[in-house]
Amino acid sequence: MQVHYIDDPELAYVMQRYRECHDFYHALCGMPVSVEYELALKVFEFANLGLPSAALSTAAVVRLNAAKRERFLSEYVPWAVRCGSAARSMITVYWEKRWAQDLEELKRELGVWDPPPPKWRKPLSEAKEAAARRVKVTELGEQMG
Repeated sequence: MQVHYIDDPELAYVMQRYRECHDFYHALCGMPVSVEYELALKVFEFANLGLPSAALSTAAVVRLNAAKRERFLSEYVPWAVRCGSAARSMITVYWEKRWAQDLEELKRELGVWDPPPPKWRKPLSEAKEAAARRVKVTELGEQMG
């Protein structure tokens, strides 16, 4: 994904890398993909990296209902600020060389601790449909063999 509006090649690379690494933060912190958890990671990123774009993203808090906003402000923001500011700079991690590393070991090395437990949504309808197809294939295989 190309970075626009940044003329300096080194700064453009930093922003590109920032975007590329975001999904690793989801995995590292065990956070699902939804507005409330995206916002929590943006607070974490701002505390860790100091990028104004991460802080500006948190304006989306207005999209949360009252209960989610309360949980975000009372649980996730304090975690994100403390953890993000205490952790090693995430932009310096060469994630591509860490595939085989144990996640808990990596978290200890980086100084990252678990956030408040996320509330995972129900599985996507596509996942349910795929699971149902696998069951049918298994049943057909058993009937034939």
